[in-house]
Amino acid sequence: MNETMKTILTRRSVKKYTDRMIPDELIKQVVEAGTYAPSGMNKQSAMIIAVTNRELRDQLSRINLEIITGKKLETSSGHGDPFYGAPVVLVVLADKQVGTHVYDGSLVMENMMLAAHSLGIGSCWIHRAKETFDSEEGQSILHELGIEGEYEGIAFCILGYAAPDALKPRSPRKESNVVWAR
Repeated sequence: MNETMKTILTRRSVKKYTDRMIPDELIKQVVEAGTYAPSGMNKQSAMIIAVTNRELRDQLSRINLEIITGKKLETSSGHGDPFYGAPVVLVVLADKQVGTHVYDGSLVMENMMLAAHSLGIGSCWIHRAKETFDSEEGQSILHELGIEGEYEGIAFCILGYAAPDALKPRSPRKESNVVWAR
């Protein structure tokens, strides 16, 4: 089996991380993989925000948790962390004006998760980016980062080193998910 297939077949979502920070060089490689994702008509509608700043990471976690719970919180502390303790968050946004923006952003996510796994880094797709960046606070974050335009939050790709007890065996694949028309 070639290395690409091995990476695809062995990647798992990681939901428990160590505190160890990922070196910038590895984060850059993961982000670069995202920029090479296919996109409709090669419009490259997706944008990646690489968040390593702990304060911003925690703010995004809190907003995400508020969306889950429907309650305004001062901090996510004591209420759980939707980012499972991962130290890095890659935010994927995509230009709403491009008809394939959701698909384009989804392909960016997959490329980054596969690249992370190939580099020994755990990852997980976290939802609620759309709601986060549709909110006033989310729009304020984009403004502070100098991001202009109409972007939709696609997903959060969390990254970190998996805790020793984080990886579970993969679930069997459903045979009914493939239909051959020969």
